[in-house]
Amino acid sequence: MKHFLDIHTTSAADLRAMIDSAHAMKTARQGRPKGTPDDDQPLKGHMVALIFEKPSTRTRVSFDVGVRQLGGETMVLSGKEMQLGHGETIADTARVLSRYVDLIMIRTFEEQTLLEMAEHATVPVINGLTNRTHPCQIMADIQTYEEHRGSIAGKKVVWAGDGNNVCASFLHAAGQFGFDFTFTGPQTLDPEPEWLGFARSKGVSVAVERDPAKAVADADLIVTDTWVSMHDPESAKERRHNQLRPYQVNEDLMAKAKPDALFMHCLPAHRNDEATSAVMDGPHSVIFDEAENRLHAQKAILRWCLGR
Repeated sequence: MKHFLDIHTTSAADLRAMIDSAHAMKTARQGRPKGTPDDDQPLKGHMVALIFEKPSTRTRVSFDVGVRQLGGETMVLSGKEMQLGHGETIADTARVLSRYVDLIMIRTFEEQTLLEMAEHATVPVINGLTNRTHPCQIMADIQTYEEHRGSIAGKKVVWAGDGNNVCASFLHAAGQFGFDFTFTGPQTLDPEPEWLGFARSKGVSVAVERDPAKAVADADLIVTDTWVSMHDPESAKERRHNQLRPYQVNEDLMAKAKPDALFMHCLPAHRNDEATSAVMDGPHSVIFDEAENRLHAQKAILRWCLGR
């Protein structure tokens, strides 16, 4: 049994195998109706619990469709429908769910909820997002970059904006996939020192540059995310906008990167805040390929968790 909890806790070899599997499954489905099952059905007869304490579009749909394409069935549960951590301990919930289902995907707030679920479950647990990390998204991002530009190893990735949970998983990926990483944003929103240290410990270049124009010089990929995350209080909105406005990804900033640089955003986006519509809909953008690849990357993760 294997949990997929974070990129930095999964071996680089296994991560590479998952990306290769995702590429292969996507290629095999070309031209087929989206509702048709894959030829290989590793989840046939398996039930997967999809737990959402946080709202979701891409995570919910991509996991649901992915499980069905692999031959399995899903049970979608919201935080309101469960007693997760309230009327019942997380440990007991994990033990009970393990008697009913074959895998658990959880999208939650606190990282500790995920860790307790994995500690006490007797089936694989997948991190669909916590306030601290978002590994499934970054696996899709790696897949997307490589299908457009080849290996990401040795490339320069620039994160512009808030050093949030998605940024954290990008730092994990920098260490595991061997690409350089530059963060540009206000000091008050820097990534966690632990994650900067992890990437550096793997021998890649990690930089913090306050000037976004300098940061994106020679960049192969520029990534951003919403300025206000769903777990941030409404009172933070105006303050964050004031802090992050200089780090908007616009046409002028993209022009300072390499001519063939790509642009990514995990969505949902607030257009013309963190990135302009001209960039999001422009020739550098791969945001909808990135969204699609959540499906393929997560199918590879599901297969890996079952040793398939």
